[in-house]
Amino acid sequence: MEEIDMRALENCEPKRVFYYFEEICKIPHGSGNTKQISDYLVSFAKDHDFDYVQDAANNIVIYKPATAGYENAPTVILQGHMDMVCEKRPDVNHDFTKDPLNISVKDGYITANGTTLGGDDGIAVAYGLALLDSTDIPHPALELLITVDEEIGLLGAVDFDCSVLKGKRMINMDSEAEGSLWISCAGGLSAVSHIPVQRVEAQGEKLEIKICGLNGGHSGSEIDKKRANANILMGRFLYSLKAHADYEIISMTGGQKNNAITREAVCEILTGEEDFEEINAYAHKIQANLRAEYAESDDEITVQIKECGLSSAQVLHPSSRERVIFYLMQVPFGIQKMSGSIDGLVETSTNIGIVKLDEKEFYANSGVRSSVESARDALSCKIQYLTEFLGGEYETEGAYPAWEYRKESPLRDKMVSVYESMYGEKPNVVAIHAGLECGLFYKKIEGLDCISLGPDIKDIHTSEEVLDIASTERVWNYLVKVLAELKD
Repeated sequence: MEEIDMRALENCEPKRVFYYFEEICKIPHGSGNTKQISDYLVSFAKDHDFDYVQDAANNIVIYKPATAGYENAPTVILQGHMDMVCEKRPDVNHDFTKDPLNISVKDGYITANGTTLGGDDGIAVAYGLALLDSTDIPHPALELLITVDEEIGLLGAVDFDCSVLKGKRMINMDSEAEGSLWISCAGGLSAVSHIPVQRVEAQGEKLEIKICGLNGGHSGSEIDKKRANANILMGRFLYSLKAHADYEIISMTGGQKNNAITREAVCEILTGEEDFEEINAYAHKIQANLRAEYAESDDEITVQIKECGLSSAQVLHPSSRERVIFYLMQVPFGIQKMSGSIDGLVETSTNIGIVKLDEKEFYANSGVRSSVESARDALSCKIQYLTEFLGGEYETEGAYPAWEYRKESPLRDKMVSVYESMYGEKPNVVAIHAGLECGLFYKKIEGLDCISLGPDIKDIHTSEEVLDIASTERVWNYLVKVLAELKD
């Protein structure tokens, strides 16, 4: 009985997929913390007598020979990533570096009860391990490629040496929409600003400004929902507050990942004792205005003002304060351009996902995405110009290419045909604005034919993330059928 209690997914089908998904959930595997999960995959390979390659970055490939009758079929690469975005509700006590995820089943979905679930992309790992573990599923030779640090700039894929792969067909399992086959995606980069600041000693009433209650979401796939960004709202509030009270800035933080729309931002200020009531009243006014402005996407926006008592502190020099506010007011955010060739597709966007003010600098990190490389670079230059105009230094990190649409794709044709035979209708064959590793592998492996699929996952990169159990089973059955049909 104790063992059953420990396995929250015991009764979920397919059993081997959810067995491995639960095993993965026990192992901390946030971006930048992938050694343990990578070593788990090595242990799996050794236990099953599979050849494998684990590189210095912790990327891993596990090889499984073809089953009988498929010895001459072209090798298939199954691909996903092992890292997850680590977000949690403020009221949840969870250490992503040590604690297993607290998963449970609710209403047909798997939830992590107040933290991200890592269905993006733990389900790819679970699918892959279940396929390698199987003894009754026909398939060509398989190369299971699981990369690291996808969520912070596709870093594992950037470093990966593709010479250890033989396959020219790749099924990426990092999408979140059952019934859709993804066939191209945006490229992107991280735009990082470092703006030096000077400080002076000041005294006054210390207040904490918190902007919270936002829905957030994935900065690629959900940028079209036009949700608010707490960092942008904080800039708006600080700028408009100048007309109502004198204040100085002590500290500021907002967001943890540049690929997550920022849900919460906090700023500490010093002001006069007599100004609290006015600032608090103004916060309520701004809150009402913002809730009306974002009624369709973020109707619970909250602007909180907390009294922290009289204090002396090192605050931003007035000129530094203005540079920080100017940056937040001017840095681009959201959709910059829609595609002119694919209806409804975001072409270019940006998200200021992280801001941090320390003693000597204001740090800001924006995720820039575009399916057009020149547009991506132009947007990067815009942020660079803003940064340098304010006396700061600019750098880019983790640039990755777009995955270009392939006009001729035998893999796509086969997968569409299998879907039609199983479900009596065509799948959605779509281009997406989110970044996928497929673009990098498309550039690295000459002639690569690639498709991305996955089960329904809701609210990825947020504490409300859930994985649809029934969808996971249907996509598994589809994947198994596709592999059986890839004999030539």
